[in-house]
Amino acid sequence: MTALRNMLTALLVAGAAVPALPAMTGCAAEAAYVVDAPPAPREEVVVYRPGFVWVHGHWTRPGSTWVWRGGTYERERPGMTYVEGRWERRGRGHVWVDGGWRARGTVTIR
Repeated sequence: MTALRNMLTALLVAGAAVPALPAMTGCAAEAAYVVDAPPAPREEVVVYRPGFVWVHGHWTRPGSTWVWRGGTYERERPGMTYVEGRWERRGRGHVWVDGGWRARGTVTIR
């Protein structure tokens, strides 16, 4: 029993060290850490498409200059909601946090 408990504890600790990857689309962070703040987001014209969700574009920093990456449509997923990616201020710089699909929360009234 102790060996099983130790193995489960090790798996739990190892799992906590891995970023939350399930239910993510093929998004990848283009910049790990940049000192300059990204420019203001661009306005995008979005046309409603039944069965799809609009994923807004964002600024990337593949080198020394900012580049706009336009938005795209993602097919809706039942029971899921899309959480947009974002630039977060951390320390003296900014970090891109990927967006992705998450399970839709439910409310149970008893």
